[in-house]
Amino acid sequence: MNWALNNFSRLMELFWEHTVLATIPTVLGLLIAVPLGLLLNDGRSGRRIAVALASVAFTIPSLALFVTIPTLIGTQILDPINVIAALTLYSAALTLRSVFDSLDAVDSSVRDAAQASGFSRLSRAVFVDLPLAVPVLTAGLRVACATNVSLVSVGAVIGVGGLGELFTSGYQRSYPDQIFAGILAIMVLAFILDRLIAAAGWLLTPWERAHAG
Repeated sequence: MNWALNNFSRLMELFWEHTVLATIPTVLGLLIAVPLGLLLNDGRSGRRIAVALASVAFTIPSLALFVTIPTLIGTQILDPINVIAALTLYSAALTLRSVFDSLDAVDSSVRDAAQASGFSRLSRAVFVDLPLAVPVLTAGLRVACATNVSLVSVGAVIGVGGLGELFTSGYQRSYPDQIFAGILAIMVLAFILDRLIAAAGWLLTPWERAHAG
């Protein structure tokens, strides 16, 4: 780990860049997927189409998407927005399926009770279904975030990849120590973000804590 010790400030700079490039798409994907999932969940055809489109979107190779997006949104090839836009698409696609799964996990008797209590479809979805869906949704969001942390590295091929830069530079210089430093830093980042999302899910579900206690 000599490279990491001798270049700690540079490592932290890339670590922060990687964190931003992975976190923003995760949040944006969640903000897109949750309302879309709530809107389409009760319609069979709309839900099937959304799941199919999400599956297709996730099969697009990340590198191809990184180099195609500039022509679609008019950015420069080295603009970090390209990576954020591509990973937001992947995050929304992954999280949308989790939203459907999490809403399916809500007990139908709870929904019936909410409707009998006078909840409209919208208010039931927001104030009853969504809070109860948090545990399953959190699990899906953790997967989407870990996927983003990994895929950001691919952006290094086009010059925007955070810690992925250590892979390209280490490979070009035949310097494995630099590559190992990048792998370890990415694993640490993935673990930190995973624990933060899990903690947020834990805080948002006090009934789960009471049940566990």
